[in-house]
Amino acid sequence: MSTRERRGAPARLVVGECIVDLHPSGAGGVGDATAYTRRAGGAPANVAVGLARLGATPLFRTRLGDDGFGAFLADALATEGVPDELVERDPDAPTGLAVVGRDDAGDRSFSLYLEGTASTRFESGVPANSTLAGVDWVHVGGVLLAFEPARSALFDLLDRVPRDATVSVDPNARPGLWTEFDYVDTLDRLLGVADVVVASPEDLHPAGFAGEGPELAADVLDAGPHTALVTRGAEGACGCATDAAPWGPADGEHAGFAVDVVDTTGAGDAFTAGAIEALSGGRSLAETLAFANAVGAASTTAEGAMAALPDRDAVDAMLAGD
Repeated sequence: MSTRERRGAPARLVVGECIVDLHPSGAGGVGDATAYTRRAGGAPANVAVGLARLGATPLFRTRLGDDGFGAFLADALATEGVPDELVERDPDAPTGLAVVGRDDAGDRSFSLYLEGTASTRFESGVPANSTLAGVDWVHVGGVLLAFEPARSALFDLLDRVPRDATVSVDPNARPGLWTEFDYVDTLDRLLGVADVVVASPEDLHPAGFAGEGPELAADVLDAGPHTALVTRGAEGACGCATDAAPWGPADGEHAGFAVDVVDTTGAGDAFTAGAIEALSGGRSLAETLAFANAVGAASTTAEGAMAALPDRDAVDAMLAGD
């Protein structure tokens, strides 16, 4: 029996923001709606709940305001079975918000309100090294690297991850957030400590990477990771891995699945959850692309990011028609 099994600790840790998404009552740009519905969101929170829905509940490190929105989010995480031991409440800062816009095709846009919120006030040294020793996969979202003290806290955590654990990152570029720090320099530093990168072309192009397909994934490998997965929305995804990857070397593409799209909010996060579950579960790169695309596609068939995340039965049903 391994150390992790003896301790009974979850094998995965997800780190980053959990915020309230304000979804519009109808199609329109950010701020166009006259009524909004609150939904739980935040890319890392979506990944954590996505894993839980797939039967692989992780630890989740996040920070919420000690306010009504924070209570709403804490309840949402608890309902999904996400452990609360690393979910902190901040009495001195509000919960972060995102206002969502959605066009007639279900594609979304965001206006994020994070400056000075609880999400940005992570503290270094959390979780403790003893907790990190009990996980074999750590996933970090990149949004909070635009803010201190969260930036220092996240890089501190990445420096303390045990060598035998896999580190995955989602840069999740949001140009409007990068006012204090340089995104390109931050991405370069992030790629230098990551094993697995899940990103869209829009996340990578600002740093000088070019292309949309396998050539883009291959270029990312030159920056340090052993695996790169590139999401391409309705066109599916592609990926590459070096011989340093447990599932590699390999490269491949998957065209995705045709579904009736209602809302694309969080589809990339759903893909990331599927990729983590597939790779950590021993699937090949090709199998991972199909599985993660199925999770992502299924998540677009209902409204909301977290609310629309599929369970394993829904994913298996979609794969059966692949």
